[in-house]
Amino acid sequence: MPRHANARSIYADSDVQHYLLPVLVGGDILTYSYVREFHRAYGVKKCIVLATQDIKMLSSSYLTDYRMRPGLYDDPENLYRELESIAREFPEKTLLLLGSDDVHARLFSQGKERLEDAGFIVPYIDFDLLDDITQKERFYQICDELGIPYPKTWYLDFSDENLTIDVNEYPYPLIAKPSNSARFQEANIAHKKKIYEVESPEELQRIFDSIKASDYDKKMVIQDFIPGGDEFIHTLTTFSDAEGTTLVGAGGTVCLQDHDPTALGNPLCIAGEQVPEIFEAGKKFLKHVGYHGFANFDIKYDSRDGSYRFFEVNTRCGRNTYYMSLGGVNFVTLFVKDFILGEDIEPTYAGEPFLYCCVPEYVLKRSMPEGPVKEECLRRYKKTGKARYPLYYGSDTTPHNMWARAMYLNQIPKFKRFYWDTDGKQLDI
Repeated sequence: MPRHANARSIYADSDVQHYLLPVLVGGDILTYSYVREFHRAYGVKKCIVLATQDIKMLSSSYLTDYRMRPGLYDDPENLYRELESIAREFPEKTLLLLGSDDVHARLFSQGKERLEDAGFIVPYIDFDLLDDITQKERFYQICDELGIPYPKTWYLDFSDENLTIDVNEYPYPLIAKPSNSARFQEANIAHKKKIYEVESPEELQRIFDSIKASDYDKKMVIQDFIPGGDEFIHTLTTFSDAEGTTLVGAGGTVCLQDHDPTALGNPLCIAGEQVPEIFEAGKKFLKHVGYHGFANFDIKYDSRDGSYRFFEVNTRCGRNTYYMSLGGVNFVTLFVKDFILGEDIEPTYAGEPFLYCCVPEYVLKRSMPEGPVKEECLRRYKKTGKARYPLYYGSDTTPHNMWARAMYLNQIPKFKRFYWDTDGKQLDI
């Protein structure tokens, strides 16, 4: 495969430490996962991190050139100009641009030509494809074509000023979520949640009214609730070549999700596994659309018919992609091999047993239902050691690891507020 035109001065792994400069946008667990894995794989001593506020576990790291830019996302021009300024600052470096959020993927894809002209390698799919497959209605149309199961689904189009709803025509419980996550994230919506768990017609009416009164003008998805807790949820992360052939996969059972309404659905504990049915469906989808780079799928097992139902594709690394490293393939090496060195990547599944875990053992014990999944999680927890938690990195500073530990322990009061005290019901904030 060809090298990227902006891959300056890097012709072997030994060149990466000296000439690669990752430029990371965002301030979450994925951002630090990039930082630690570039250091671990290649000895990269500094990554630029752009964020809108001071995230201590990143700003205290000696591996980051942390640049706080309030208002960075107020206008796309703010982000593009800041990145162009960085490119002028480091003309001798190979600049690799990576984000940690759907909004970042969308902005990078929209501005891809401009950012590449500035000197960046932008390992995201072209905007036409991204905009197509991230619309959930279109995603499900493709799943229909390919015979990939997905939940029974209805749509509400909020671009229609005359839109109304009959809340009594839907089955309950159900799930409500935006078809366009990036646009929804940008919208000003009262009591906004990433995903709404809806148990009654009255709840759905309140959600509808709050969105109708907002500036969100895309579709909302109403879906049949697939029974089962977090232990029925699965994740799949893939890396595909320029022809859409999946080269590397990793996945697992999402044993426990975040129940904070602002972060609902983010996996906090994943037990590595390979389900061939899931992997084959993901590969079929990516080949069909000609996808290049990292993708992340959300799936849930439906015990009613034994199917694995696909919810969506995220056109980027997932927040938890560090689990691919735990499974045996350092995930950042795929960016270097494909987009910079132009090397062939040997097809593989990162299937070494792992437990990706961002919560203390106490949270697992108190939150997970009794059964074989919980038993296996606790067994792996005791066996795998601190490497399971992406924010702990012995090669980083003491202040960084102190902040990482504080975030880790803070999961206990978070779960008390958002899960234990509510008997597992979603809390309104």
